[in-house]
Amino acid sequence: MKVKTSLIKLEDYRVKDDKKGTISKVFTGRDRGQKVRIDSDIDNVEANSELVKVIIPKNIYSINPSFFEELFVNVVSKLGRDKFMDKFEFVSEGDYNYAKPLSEAIDRILRTNTALD
Repeated sequence: MKVKTSLIKLEDYRVKDDKKGTISKVFTGRDRGQKVRIDSDIDNVEANSELVKVIIPKNIYSINPSFFEELFVNVVSKLGRDKFMDKFEFVSEGDYNYAKPLSEAIDRILRTNTALD
């Protein structure tokens, strides 16, 4: 039985430096996206949820497409753009506009998959 709604809070995956008292205001790179994909168990969360809410924390300055690409590669490949956008809801707690880097990431994933098929 699927869970109605699951949450993935990117706040939980920010890089923190306790010694300096700083917290990252960016999500960048494939390596980081892969780490968040693995740590959040997003592939299983998607498979066992009707809706997945991705919460983008306030005070984020940038999320680059390569981060999103690696984070969502499996679920976008599985669902395609439309079903992914229906199943994943994005909520920005601040004023960061994630739409363009997310769209670019989805395009890259689907373009790569099409080229390999």
